[in-house]
Amino acid sequence: MGKPVNLNRFRKDKARAGKKARADENAVKFGRSKAEKDLDRARAEKSRRDLDSHERDE
Repeated sequence: MGKPVNLNRFRKDKARAGKKARADENAVKFGRSKAEKDLDRARAEKSRRDLDSHERDE
């Protein structure tokens, strides 16, 4: 005879594994590295500075 299995724990572990798999897929699809985020942030800051430097004085 086999070892008894807690069905609630089995159900929760299965759901947890499914969520982990989905999170890993989303990380591959939508995730960006820290370097990419920093580069985008730096480009946006430079763009804002360039635009501000072209303002006209009245």
